[in-house]
Parts: sequence; C-alpha cells; structure tokens
Amino acid sequence: MSGPLAHVSRITRRFSRRSRYAPATLRPASLPTGATPKAGSSPLKPPVQPAPQADKGQLSGKLFNPFEMSPVQRRSPATPAASAAVARMIHAAGIDLRDARIRRRWTLRETADRAGVAVASAHAAESGGPVSLETYARLAIALGQRPVLSFEARPTSGSKDRLRSGQDLVHAAMGEAEARQLGQHGYTVALDEPYQHFQFAGRADLLAWDLDTRSLLHIENKTRLLDLQDLAGSFNAKRAYLPSVMAERLRLGPTGWRTVTHALVVLWSSEVLHVLRIRPASFTALCPSPLDSFSAWWNGRSPLPGVTSSLVIFDPAPALSSRRPRFVGADRLGIVGPRYPGYAAAAAALDERTMSAAKKA
Repeated sequence: MSGPLAHVSRITRRFSRRSRYAPATLRPASLPTGATPKAGSSPLKPPVQPAPQADKGQLSGKLFNPFEMSPVQRRSPATPAASAAVARMIHAAGIDLRDARIRRRWTLRETADRAGVAVASAHAAESGGPVSLETYARLAIALGQRPVLSFEARPTSGSKDRLRSGQDLVHAAMGEAEARQLGQHGYTVALDEPYQHFQFAGRADLLAWDLDTRSLLHIENKTRLLDLQDLAGSFNAKRAYLPSVMAERLRLGPTGWRTVTHALVVLWSSEVLHVLRIRPASFTALCPSPLDSFSAWWNGRSPLPGVTSSLVIFDPAPALSSRRPRFVGADRLGIVGPRYPGYAAAAAALDERTMSAAKKA
C-alpha cells in the first residue's frame, strides 16, 4: 500500500500500540486530532482525583458512635485535687524506686538494662517525669519490688491529729527531742499549740519562747515531703499569724516579739534529701535564712533580733556513741548523705532504741 492511504494506516497502527500501554483514564485531549472513539465503546472519563488524606495526628469525630463506645477526648482539664494526687503518687513511686536502686548499689544504666527500658525512662521515673505504668512495673520487678496500686479513704482532721500525735512514731520522736533540748535551757515549750486568726486556724508542732528577751521559736516537723504546695501554704500561714496570736495570748503589748525564728525541720532520710535536691529553688524561697538563729536556740544562746526562716535536716535518733552532728542546714545539702533510707528505717531505729532502753530499765 502506498500513497496517502499507507500514511493513514501507519498512524493508526502507531496509535493502537500506544493505547495498549496507556493508563485506563485518558484525557480526551490525548487523542490525535480528528480521531473519534470506536462505535459501541464508552466515552473516556476524566481522571479521578485522589481524595485528600486526613492528618494522621488528628482523629475525626466521625470515628466515634453516638454511644461513645470509642475513646473520646476529656471534656475538661483535670481538677487541682486530681493533679496533686497524681503528682504525689508519681513522686512517692520515684522515691521508692531510687531507694531500692541505691540499696542494691546499681547504676541507673544497669537498672534500666535489667528492666528492659531506656535510661531516660528510668531517670524520668525516679525524678517524677511522665512514664507509663508498665515502665514503673518493669523497674519495680527488676529491683525486687512488688508493684501495687491501691487507694485509701481520705483521713479526717481528727484522724490526722491522732496520727501526728500518737501513731506517727518518728514525728513524735522529733518533737520529744526538740522539747527536751530546749527545755534544758529554761525555755517555755508548748507542743501542738493551737492558733486561730479569723478564718485561718491550725496547730504549731512546737513553740518555745523567752519572755525576758521577747524571743519566739516556731518549729514545723516533717517526716516526709509528699505535697510541697500544701506544706508551703501551711508554713506560710503560720509564719504570718502565729507570732501576733502568741504575742496577744502572752500579753506582750504592742511591741510584740523582738526575735522570731521559724524552722522547717525535716527528717534526715534519703527520700527527704531527694525531694530537697530536686526542688532546691522552692525550698530556698520557703526557708532563705541560714541556721544561725536555730543553732542559737538549740545551744541556749540568745538569737539575733529579727525574723528568720531556716531549713533544718534533723536526726531524731542518733547513735548514742556517735559524735556526728544532730542537724545540718540547707548549705550542706549537696555534700551530706542520708542517715536513714526512708521513714520506715527511721521508725525501726527509734523502735530499737526504745526497746533497748526498756531492757536496761
């Protein structure tokens, strides 16, 4: 075949070969000029545009049925009480894990390897960072602990007083040691002294005063530091209102006290030192003064005039043959080691001393 017909035949064969490998959806403009679809075939459709994909980081509300059987977002933020409870639980768990690791003399990396978690996760668990319950369980099991999640009824004000005065052996021992030492110097000592200033009311763990020098000492004893916000609020209220209430009660007149010393006395334990070291700015703001005034009271000397607030790290049951200091201040926080691993160890030491004294008697 030659001539114009042969030229048309070559074009037709070339187009047929291309159409076999062309996509299923062709634009009409891709056909040669003047060409038409075959008879009986369906007209070519425009290409189908892919649907835009939703952001995988966001969940659409259409995924949830009317009965809310699928997870739904929390409608309101956590209450302050719930946030504080979570913080206390995380903090207490971190202290227990750290104490268990120190008792075994394991490094953080060794503990993480044995638990099968990252070192950063182990560090976050000890320091109160966000980790999963599984991470807590892995670390506890690796350290020979039994992980337990329990809940208990909130104590009433009466039960708190009973716990603090009778059942809390370490707290009672701290007050006993302070009262004995201050009483030896001739100061008037009052334990669990109540006060009220309009809507503010509470009790001071220990008060000591000297009317001749117009000096007042206020001591707040703490065996654990589980709720820093509650501690700061209570301590600040007592600092603000106790001196004036006691001055009026003792009829000091308008001049009031010449010297007021506030002391936050904490147990010399590993768990308390851990809290102090991870919250140094908070405790410095709460107790900015050095130990000079408290040391003067303890040794029977007249404190310097003015108002001071000091942090005291205290040992309620030192060894009888030990010459180590009974207390240190915040300036020694970075170099001193713990006298007790935790509250239970301090209570056991006090119980042992009590039994030993009873046998001698």
